[in-house]
Amino acid sequence: MLFAVLVGLGLSTKAGAQTNTDFAYLALEPDIVTNYVGDTSRKLGYVRVTIELMINSVDNLEVAEHHMPLLRSTTIEIFGSQPEEKVKSLTGREDIRRAILKALQAHMKQETGGEVIKEVIFTKYLYQS
Repeated sequence: MLFAVLVGLGLSTKAGAQTNTDFAYLALEPDIVTNYVGDTSRKLGYVRVTIELMINSVDNLEVAEHHMPLLRSTTIEIFGSQPEEKVKSLTGREDIRRAILKALQAHMKQETGGEVIKEVIFTKYLYQS
């Protein structure tokens, strides 16, 4: 399986001093494509999302890659349980992103004992009902 990986070295300033924060981006590839619950029980919609995970350290990149099946499965499960109104609204989309972040962080803490994922970023978000 091919993983798109971008490694970043960010510089931030705090009280005039520069500190290095190294982080990495890991794409959930291929895109997440799944159904969600429509406004009636007989109607399903689908969503296609491109997701990048911000990994808190380059050192944790291999750990995140190792747990990729768990990360993908959790993401698909969360999207699949969302109602149509939430998938289609901007505030709902943000709620979904936060739910995914929280779930992925909890899984990684349980599996590795530490925080691995810093942020979840949706770079493409398409839905159809």
